[in-house]
Amino acid sequence: MSILIKPNDAAWLFMEQREMPTHIGCLAIFSLPPDAPSDYLLQLAARFRATRIFAPPFNYRLQRGALRKLLPAWEELTPDRIDLDYHFRHSALPQPGGERELGTLISRLHSYPLDRRRPLWEVHLIEGLENRRFALYTKMHHSQVDGVGGSRMIQGSMTPDPQARNCAPPWEGRRAEGERSARPQAPPLKQLLREQVQALVPAVKTLVSAPAQEHEDETARAFAAPMTPFNGRILGKRRFATQHYELDRIKRVARIAGVTLNDVFMAMCSGALRRYLGELGQLPEVSLTAGMPVSVRPAGDQAVGNAISFIMAQLHTEIADPLERLKACHASAQAAKQPLLQLPKAAINHYTMMLMTPQMLQVSLGLGGYTRPMYNLIISNVPGPSETLYLNGARLEQIYPISLLFNGQALNISVVSYAGSFCLGFTGCRDSLPKMQKIAVYTGEALEELERVLGIGAERAA
Repeated sequence: MSILIKPNDAAWLFMEQREMPTHIGCLAIFSLPPDAPSDYLLQLAARFRATRIFAPPFNYRLQRGALRKLLPAWEELTPDRIDLDYHFRHSALPQPGGERELGTLISRLHSYPLDRRRPLWEVHLIEGLENRRFALYTKMHHSQVDGVGGSRMIQGSMTPDPQARNCAPPWEGRRAEGERSARPQAPPLKQLLREQVQALVPAVKTLVSAPAQEHEDETARAFAAPMTPFNGRILGKRRFATQHYELDRIKRVARIAGVTLNDVFMAMCSGALRRYLGELGQLPEVSLTAGMPVSVRPAGDQAVGNAISFIMAQLHTEIADPLERLKACHASAQAAKQPLLQLPKAAINHYTMMLMTPQMLQVSLGLGGYTRPMYNLIISNVPGPSETLYLNGARLEQIYPISLLFNGQALNISVVSYAGSFCLGFTGCRDSLPKMQKIAVYTGEALEELERVLGIGAERAA
C-alpha cells in the first residue's frame, strides 16, 4: 500500500543532507524499581524483542523509484520485513555511568542519519547509568513525527500505574481508548481540492498583511536576524546537553511577573545566550530572533506526520536588565501569536508552508550559513504529561527532547515539562559551537537572576 507524503512532511526529506540529518529524538531516564532483579533490563530487552507488532509509522518505509524523488510516498511493511535487531539496540555506558558518559553516547547516536532503506526509527535501551538508572533513546525522522506527536508515542509505552508489568515498546503504538488511529484517512479528492483552495485565501491574506500598528515594534521579521556564531556552516557531529528545574520555579516567576511560562523560558534562553555571546565578544547590538514551533495537533491525535506551525519572536538579547528583558520577550511573543490566532484551522498548513518556504529553499540550495538567517535558533516548548509515568515498574525521572540542525542554525533549545519538572535539551553542532555546555549552565543562572530581581529568593527564605 502506498501512502503519499504531505508536502509539509516531505520538506524534511528534501532538506536532509549527510551533514544535516533531519531526525529528532527523545531521551527518557528511568530509575529501576526497588524490587528489580539483577536481570531486570535483560528481561525488558527480551520482552521488547518479542514484540513483533509495528504500528504506523514504525512499519513505514520510503518507496523507491525516480518518481518518488519528486512525490515521495510510504510503503507499509509486514512484520516479517522489518529487522527488529537493527532498529532496537541494547548497550551499556562505561563507568562511572554519569551524565557526561550518557551525553557523549547520545551525541554520537544522534549524529548519524537514519537509513532510508529501512523504516526511519531506532530505539536504544541504555544501561549502566549511575544511581540504579537506565535510559531509553528513541530516534525518528521528522517527516513522520513532530515533537508533540513523538512525545505522545513515547508516553504510549508507559503507564501511571507503578505495579503494571505489561508495558509495550514504542513501536507497538498502544493508544488510549478513543484516540485517533495513526493511519492517514484521506478525504475524496474533489472535497480535498475544494477545502484546500478555500483555506488558501486567508493564509495568503495573513502572510502578506502588515503587522498591526500596536505590535509593529515587537514583531520579529524574517531574515532580519543578525549573524552570530550560531548561524554559520555546520558539520554532522552533534553535541547534546541537558538541564532540568522544578516546574514550580518557572510558574512562580511567571505568576509574579505577570507573564506566561513560555515567556520565562524565552527569557532564560535569552539571558544565557546574551552571556555566552558576550564572553565570546560577539554579542550583536540588535536582538536575536527565535523561531518557535507551535503545535496545532488536537488532543489525543497520534496521526503520522507533522501538525505544527511557526512563529518568530525577538529574544531581546540587547537588553541588560533581566526583568525588562522578560517583559520585552512577553511583548514580542504576544505579537508573534497574532497571525495564528486570526487564521481558521484549515488555513494553518498553507500559512506554515508559505512562511517557511524561503527557509527551506535556503537550506536545500546550500545557502544556509552564507546568507542572513531567517532566525538565529529554534526554541521549542513541548508540554508533557503532568502525572508520573512508569515503564514496567521503572519510574520515568526525566524526559529530554533532542532536535535537528541546519546550515545557518547550529543550536536548538527545546524543553519538555513533565510531572513537576522542566527538562531542557540543548542540541548543537560539535565543530562550530565551542563549549555549548556553558549555554546550558547559564540558563539556570538566568532563572536565578530573575528570581532575585523579583524577590523570590527572599520570599522562599522567609
